[in-house]
Amino acid sequence: MSKKCQVTNKKANNAYVISHSHIRTKRLQHINLQNKKIWSKTQSCWIRLRISAKAIKSIAKISI
Repeated sequence: MSKKCQVTNKKANNAYVISHSHIRTKRLQHINLQNKKIWSKTQSCWIRLRISAKAIKSIAKISI
């Protein structure tokens, strides 16, 4: 399973680790993925998703 949010399609970001001597080494900043069950009103059942923490906050805010 890929490290991608199923709701927002967010994925890892390319970044640098910068040492004291300013040598830059590439690394990945992974997203905060969580396994979550969300109740679907339209289908009247639970849906299991692998979504980011930001998506969980957004869903809670608009209260789907």
